[in-house]
Amino acid sequence: MFRKVLIFSLVVLFATTAFVSRGLAAYDCTIPTADAAQKQLCQQQLNDLEKQLADLTAKSNALKGQAGTLKGDVTLLTAQINALKTKIKARSVAIAQLKTDITEKVSTIETLQEKIIREHQSLAQLLRKTNEMDSNTIVNLVLSDNTISDFYSDVESFQSIKRSVKESVQAIDTAKTKTESEKAVLQDKQNKELDAKAELEMSQKQVAKNQTEKQQLLSITNSNISEYEKQKAAKAALAAKIRAALFNLRDTGAIPFGKALEYANAASQKTGVRPAFLLAILTQESNLGTDQGSCYLTDPTTGTGFGIRRGIVVANVMKPTRDVGPFLEITKSLGRDPYKTLVSCPIGGYGYGGAMGPAQFIPSTWKMFISRLSTALGTKTPDPWVPRDAFMASAMYLGDLGAGAQTYSSEKSAACKYYGGGSGCTTVSSPYGISVMQKAQNIQLNMIDPLN
Repeated sequence: MFRKVLIFSLVVLFATTAFVSRGLAAYDCTIPTADAAQKQLCQQQLNDLEKQLADLTAKSNALKGQAGTLKGDVTLLTAQINALKTKIKARSVAIAQLKTDITEKVSTIETLQEKIIREHQSLAQLLRKTNEMDSNTIVNLVLSDNTISDFYSDVESFQSIKRSVKESVQAIDTAKTKTESEKAVLQDKQNKELDAKAELEMSQKQVAKNQTEKQQLLSITNSNISEYEKQKAAKAALAAKIRAALFNLRDTGAIPFGKALEYANAASQKTGVRPAFLLAILTQESNLGTDQGSCYLTDPTTGTGFGIRRGIVVANVMKPTRDVGPFLEITKSLGRDPYKTLVSCPIGGYGYGGAMGPAQFIPSTWKMFISRLSTALGTKTPDPWVPRDAFMASAMYLGDLGAGAQTYSSEKSAACKYYGGGSGCTTVSSPYGISVMQKAQNIQLNMIDPLN
């Protein structure tokens, strides 16, 4: 009888376990969940997807050497599509997990803030009580009708309140420290969610593009191989057109995109800053030059200048106490006429202008980079109006601002700081950062990728 009951129990246990396993396995990990078992399952799924992605990416890279034939191109595109689809799924799972973590962190922070408010209220009451007891001097207590035991009881109560005050202050300090720590973790998770969303969007666009190209190749039969050769020729022509297209630079003549990419790649090797992002920054600066115009310095004493676009006198072209001196030194070392060398006008009539060349460094900042630039470029006097030097300087500064991490959040933050003089993404600088990231995506998808 015992054996029958034991066997039946094991069967029920096995069936229940199998049911639970099937339920967890069927859970859609792209949906946020706070359930511990589901979170663990989704983390394992994410780990598996990341491993698959690494394998598929390695396979795709290995197949690049086989491109150049109809079969090789189809095989490569298939491998790239598979890798991108896996990346999309992995990022979708990661986003769902991050949403749950963010919700939990927000709740924790709110709880801590409520605790701080309660402790502040309690502390206020304790301080009022302490003040009341301080006002009752020992003489008043001795001369009152209270007994000696009452006096010592009051003293003991006073000491107890003082201890409570100390404990309340410590509790507030601890809660504040923990709140700041939780806020830092929350910001990190929000940045990761932003990065995952950006990767997801980029991968979706790349998949659509690759699938279209693959369908075009699959429609070509061996008997119509000439069509494949036409497509190859069209790609080569597009690549040549992209390389030859003029890349506008602020206060300097435009250069071919192929040359700009060469400079960006060289700067990226030194700094880790992504070429597409660097080119987007320089494009944004060139656009600002079109909008705001350029100026000449005319009075080194006041920093007043002349706007060549509007043909009028412009105040605050350069800050005299900070930038005029370095500007005169830089132009002298380069053999340039300081009064016939273009710099930026103040934006919207506020603050100061005076930024130089494509990378738009103010003179005092450029001086800080001269030694590093000389070493990186192998030149004694780097020139802010020479594209190669400007590209390297811009990449160095962006790298210092964190863009070398090559994530959406780090690049957007670096762009905001580049525009805002070191401050993060404010209401003023955030539109600049968003615009740069949009340009970077376009440059990567429609200019750099076709060349690769």
